[in-house]
Amino acid sequence: MAHPDPFAAIADPNRRFLLEELRRAPKTVNELSQGLPISRPAVSQHLKALLDCNLVSVTARGTSRIYAINNAGFNRLNLWLDQFWA
Repeated sequence: MAHPDPFAAIADPNRRFLLEELRRAPKTVNELSQGLPISRPAVSQHLKALLDCNLVSVTARGTSRIYAINNAGFNRLNLWLDQFWA
């Protein structure tokens, strides 16, 4: 199954904020929601959109879910973008 459009996913400023935070270090939804003026459920929905596009990954640690940048998803974006600089 094809992944949704990652460019559409990163068009949202809240999702870009989440990606910038995850670039610094893996974090939980609670940690990520502290920097946004939206609810934790809304943060979870944004993370789901990023997961669907393969831009973030999630691992379970006890009862917590830790989100991190998925380099493979960004490699796909980089490959597409690189064609315009060559």
